[in-house]
Amino acid sequence: MFYIKNLPAWERVLRILVSIFALYYVYQNWGQSNLDIAMGVIGAMLAMTGMMGFCPMCAMVGRKLDKVEQ
Repeated sequence: MFYIKNLPAWERVLRILVSIFALYYVYQNWGQSNLDIAMGVIGAMLAMTGMMGFCPMCAMVGRKLDKVEQ
C-alpha cells in the first residue's frame, strides 16, 4: 500500500454513516441550492476516507494510530 491507515474503526464507521446521510440529503434536494453541491462533495469525501481508512488531512497534521487499535 501507498498509505498507512490513520483512522480507527469507530471513526471509519462514523464517517460512512455521515456520508450516507449527506448523500441521501443531496439525492432528495438536488438542484434547490448550492448547499446540495457542497453536501455532495463532503459526503463523497467522507465515504472515500471512511472506506480507505486514510485521511490526508489527518496525515498532514501527523495523526497516527496506536498499534493496539488496529
